[in-house]
Amino acid sequence: MNPRYTTTAIALHWLMALGLIGAFAIGFYMPDLALSPTKLKLYSWHKWAGVTLFLLVLLRLAWRLLHPAPPLPTSIPALLRFTSLVMHWLLYALMIAIPLSGWLMSSAQGFQTAWFGVLPLPDLLDKDPALGERLQELHEVLNYILLGLVIVHTGAALKHHFIDHNDVLTRILPLRNKG
Repeated sequence: MNPRYTTTAIALHWLMALGLIGAFAIGFYMPDLALSPTKLKLYSWHKWAGVTLFLLVLLRLAWRLLHPAPPLPTSIPALLRFTSLVMHWLLYALMIAIPLSGWLMSSAQGFQTAWFGVLPLPDLLDKDPALGERLQELHEVLNYILLGLVIVHTGAALKHHFIDHNDVLTRILPLRNKG
């Protein structure tokens, strides 16, 4: 039996998962709404979520660097272990790049980001609507790439559990019988 992830790593994993689902859902829903107070509120919530997730992923990455993931079972071929490692680092890279692209996009479009409406973040770029459009496209593409990788990640975890019958999935679950 392989060791479990630390309690902190498990908590950060599932906080990120829930936050990403929420931010993606709002981000997918809000663009087609007519301009209204509701739409503006959803954009604010989306930005707040993005900043929060950015900070959480930095914390998660620092934790991961100080507390490496438990090794995968030796029954998993080396190529799949390498693929898993690459997948995890791609997920981290996207979880950093996506909020940064959103912040850059907001700056270029002339909309300052204020975390929870009280802490204004500096604009990273001068207002440039054309650049803002390109950054919006980049932000969307990166989100869909992340969604695809999360689907593959989830599918791989389920494969390990239901087909390979190893503990790769259970060691990241928050509630597990230790007996």
